[in-house]
Amino acid sequence: MNKIRTRFAPSPTGYMHVGNLRTALYAYLVAKRDGGTFILRIEDTDQTRLVDGAVDIIYNTLRLAGLNWDEGPDIGGDFGSYVQSERMASGMYKEYAEKLVESGAAYYCFCPPERLDAVRTAQQKEGQPVGYDRHCRNLSAAEVEELKAKGTPYVIRQKLPLAGKTSFDDIVFGQISVDNNTLDDQVLIKADGFPTYNFANVIDDHTMGMTHVIRGNEYLSSTPKYNLLYEAFGWEKPEYIHCPPVMKTPTEKLSKRNGDASFEDLIAAGYLPEAVLNFIALLGWSPGGENEIYTLEELTQVFDPKGISKSPAIFDTDKLRAINGQYIRNLQADEFVKLATPYIRQTVTADIDIPALCELLKPRCELFTDIPEQVDFFDSMPDYDVELFRNKKMKTTPEGAKATLSAILPILESLSDWTQDELHTALFDYIAQNELKNGAVLFPLRVAVSGKQFTPGGGIELAVLFGKDETLKRIEQSIAKL
Repeated sequence: MNKIRTRFAPSPTGYMHVGNLRTALYAYLVAKRDGGTFILRIEDTDQTRLVDGAVDIIYNTLRLAGLNWDEGPDIGGDFGSYVQSERMASGMYKEYAEKLVESGAAYYCFCPPERLDAVRTAQQKEGQPVGYDRHCRNLSAAEVEELKAKGTPYVIRQKLPLAGKTSFDDIVFGQISVDNNTLDDQVLIKADGFPTYNFANVIDDHTMGMTHVIRGNEYLSSTPKYNLLYEAFGWEKPEYIHCPPVMKTPTEKLSKRNGDASFEDLIAAGYLPEAVLNFIALLGWSPGGENEIYTLEELTQVFDPKGISKSPAIFDTDKLRAINGQYIRNLQADEFVKLATPYIRQTVTADIDIPALCELLKPRCELFTDIPEQVDFFDSMPDYDVELFRNKKMKTTPEGAKATLSAILPILESLSDWTQDELHTALFDYIAQNELKNGAVLFPLRVAVSGKQFTPGGGIELAVLFGKDETLKRIEQSIAKL
C-alpha cells in the first residue's frame, strides 16, 4: 500500500468554521495514525470570495490546534505549488481539460449566459430538473474551430455518460450509486480561464498523490463526476471519507452569519485549544468505550474513520464546557495559575495569595472567562440582598444568620493564629457544642464575607484569603446589614 497522503484544502474566505476544522483534524488523524503525510493546500480559484488575511487565519487556527502540516504553501514540498491560483499560472488545468476534449470526455461550450438563463427559466417553469441542456455537446470539429476563430467566449464542460450508473465506495456511507442521466455536464474551465473548484480539486488531488479524501457529505453528489474524471484520465481513485455536517440544532446549521463561534472565537472565550480539539473530534465520531478525553497524540492512535456517524452532529455547548473543565482540572497547578491569573486580575487588584485562590478555583472552573465574576467580591463587598442568607437546604434565614454571625464573631476575634486549621477547629467546636448542622454556620459565613451564595471555596477558605482584619470587618458589616 502506498504511504497515506491526505490534505486539508480550505478556501481563504475569512472564517474557520468548526466543521472545517473537524475536516482538517480527521484528515490529519487519517494520515498520522499510519505515519502518513498531511498536506495544506489553499484553494483560491473563486476569486470573488477571497478575503484579505484569511490565509493567516487558516495558518493560525491549524497551528493553535496543533495540526502541523508536512507540506504546504509556507513550507513547500515536492508537489507544489500548494496554492491553486499559482498552479493555474502554469496553464496546467487548461492543459488537462484540453486532453479530455481530445479523448472525447469533455467539450467546448459556447452558450452565452443569456441563453443559459433562458434555459434554466424554462426548465423551472415546466417543473424539470435544472441543468445544462447539452446544446454544444455534439458540435462538429469544424463548428468548434469556426466559433473559436471568431473569438466566441467558451467554457469546457465534462461530457458525462447519458445512461448506466456510476458507483463508488465511501468509508462512512458505504456504496453510493447514481444514475448517469441525472448528472449535469459540469463546467471544468470557466470563460475566464480559471478552473472550477470541482475540476481543480481532482487535478490537484491526483498530481499531489492524495490517497484519501476527507470532506463534508455535501460533496457526495459530486463524487460520481469526480470519479468519471479519474476514469477518463486512467488514474487511480482515492479512498473517500465523507463526514456529516455539524449542526447548531437538528434543523439549523452552524454559521458565522448567525453568530456561531469559530475556533478562534472559542479560544478567546476562555476554552483551551486542546479541549476544543478533543470536543471537535467527538462531533460525529465515536471512539467506542467510555473514555472521551483524548490528547491529539492519543487520537492519532485510536481514531478510526469507520466510527464516523452518518447522522449530523449537534454542537453541544454544555458538553464542550464539561470537556474543557476536565482539561482545566488536569492542568498542573503552576500552569493553571499562569492561565487563570489574567482573568483574576480583571476584577481583583488587591494583594491576595493568587496560588491559594487558584487552588479554590481550579476544581470549580469550566471556563476561564467565568473567573472574573466568580472573584469580583475580593476588592470590595458587593451590595447584596439579605435574602441571600435564606436557604432551605441549609435551613438558614436572615434572622438566624444574624444570630449565628454574632455568636461566632467573638470566637474568631479571639484566635491568635489565623490559619485554616485554627478556623476549622474553632468553628466546628462551636457547631458540635450547639448541635448544629455544618451549613447552618458555614453558609452564613460564606455569604457574610462574599455577598454571594456560591463562591470558589467556602467561608473558611475565603476567611484565610482575606486575612483576619478584613474577615472580621466584613462579618461586622453583614451583622449591621441584617
